Amino acid sequence: MTEWSTAVPAVSAAFLASSVEVVEAFTIILVVAVLRGWRPALLGTAAALALLAAIVVILGPLLGYVPLSLLQLVIGVMLLLFGIGWLRKASLRAAGVIPLHDENAIFAKESAQLSEEAKRNKTSLDWIAGIAAFKAVLLEGLEVVFIVIAVGAGRGLLWPASLGAAAACALVLVAGGIAHRPLSRVPENTLKFAVAVMLSAFGVFWTGEGLGIDWPGHDLALPVFAALFLAVGLLAATLVRRRTEGTAT
Repeated sequence: MTEWSTAVPAVSAAFLASSVEVVEAFTIILVVAVLRGWRPALLGTAAALALLAAIVVILGPLLGYVPLSLLQLVIGVMLLLFGIGWLRKASLRAAGVIPLHDENAIFAKESAQLSEEAKRNKTSLDWIAGIAAFKAVLLEGLEVVFIVIAVGAGRGLLWPASLGAAAACALVLVAGGIAHRPLSRVPENTLKFAVAVMLSAFGVFWTGEGLGIDWPGHDLALPVFAALFLAVGLLAATLVRRRTEGTAT
């Protein structure tokens, strides 16, 4: 029986993380569609999705042969490293040390790069555009696949986590298709901060379970870990901002 105290955070983490990745991929797809039309954009996207589906189909059954404790330990360590990396960048963005993620700026940059590439390869514009869409969807999609497996494999929650990711993809693509422009109004940096907190919390939780630690409160330890990482991230951002402001003055 699925424990809601674990299922809800897993689905939420998959949904939020997938939202961030799909927003970034959609910006590149839109660049391709605006410059070369929807045909190469959709063909590149479809090819990447087919490859991602093949990876999931191959990896999914193989996870059943891995001992649960080993699976939790390996995924926990990888998830913790992944989450900490996101949390570091999110804290630095919140402190103003590195610029906030700006989809409009990325759209302009990618448009310029693709246009320049097109000038150098006048005979294969659609091919270049399709490859650009393929690479964007594949790279962002691999992160989605990793996150879904990471937050879902430890407790048999792959299907709920996958549904959360699929819902995020559908929501972003529908919103992007209607807006027909970069989704710059999506609070992407806030979402990244939230995702970093949740992934780090899952990382500690799975690592501990893989090592045989019986967490006090069991699944209820997850929100406690999330609160601790949130506090650390916000405190780090505040301290870095003050130090930066003090240096500037």
